[in-house]
Amino acid sequence: MKTKKRIIVGMSGGVDSSVTAALLLEQGHDVVGLFMRNWDSLLNNDLEGNNNQDICPQEQDYLDALAVCKKLNIPLERIDFIKEYWDDVFTYFLDEFKKSRTPNPDILCNKYIKFNAFLKYARNQLQADYIAMGHYALIIYHKETKQYQLLKGTDDSKDQSYFLCQLNQDQLQYSMFPLGNKSKVEVRKLALTYDLPTAKKKDSTGICFIGNRNFQTFLANYLPAKTGDIVDINTKKTIGSHHGVYYYTIGQRRGINLSGMKMPYFVVAKDVANNILYVANDNETKWLMANSCTVSDINWISKNKISKNINCFAKFRYRQPDVAVTINVVNDNEFKVTFSQPMRAVTPGQSAVFYDGDICLGGGVINEVFR
Repeated sequence: MKTKKRIIVGMSGGVDSSVTAALLLEQGHDVVGLFMRNWDSLLNNDLEGNNNQDICPQEQDYLDALAVCKKLNIPLERIDFIKEYWDDVFTYFLDEFKKSRTPNPDILCNKYIKFNAFLKYARNQLQADYIAMGHYALIIYHKETKQYQLLKGTDDSKDQSYFLCQLNQDQLQYSMFPLGNKSKVEVRKLALTYDLPTAKKKDSTGICFIGNRNFQTFLANYLPAKTGDIVDINTKKTIGSHHGVYYYTIGQRRGINLSGMKMPYFVVAKDVANNILYVANDNETKWLMANSCTVSDINWISKNKISKNINCFAKFRYRQPDVAVTINVVNDNEFKVTFSQPMRAVTPGQSAVFYDGDICLGGGVINEVFR
């Protein structure tokens, strides 16, 4: 990009967004930082499950973002999207858990907050030419089709295209990912070179914009405990009790609280109607293997929607190796996805994301899984 542009950078207080801002500034652009506050623990009844810390992690992130912007001599604005996050992300998140499904809040955050509410504010209120985020992914413009493509980041271990599968052409048109062609090691080195205050800060973990929580206790703020039986799916015998099937996910090992067992157990199924959690031991991994699934609400990034059966690749969770699949059209909103090999712990509520090589085609929500 040769001409100077006004670029609003999503400053999270982490090293990735810090280096993103520094790189764009070095390229001669008019850079402004924008920090999003999307969660209010008191307002949102987030009382249990917080990890005791001297300062709220979100406030610390803001102070770190402010320190970086002062170092780079660029302005930092602060904006609240608390209502948008609750309405568009967290309500769906809870509704899915009530159905005992496992949603992906990071994908929803990108779709509704970072590349919708944030983008609109940056364009309309801050007169941005572009927004920039510290994601490890690439955007290219294909001249022949006159469309934007989302590509995997060059660092396979950090590629975040999976979380960006719900973006559309308009969002990609005004977005930039300066770190897409860099590795995490390179980014850390650049942070040290720029002498950024976040150079050695650890990467954030936990729920998007909410942070690190004791997950089961956190969910209990919104989904009250409901004790039920844990049943061995092979013997059909009750071997323990749980506090609510929606607290668990398919394939989970830790936190099942089965004592006195000779080998570890993992979750293989959930019966919501009868509040039963089904488990199997390590010798029975067949219960986790699937050959196909149905996927709905697929966002195709290209304007050319898939209307016929295709062969491509897919991921069914972040950092999972790509697997060859066949997508069969059931109707306008539902697709049958058949795997070239049995896949482990494909989970309703999670996202299936499709690829043609490094090009992310889009993604949708896994509904039903078939062995």
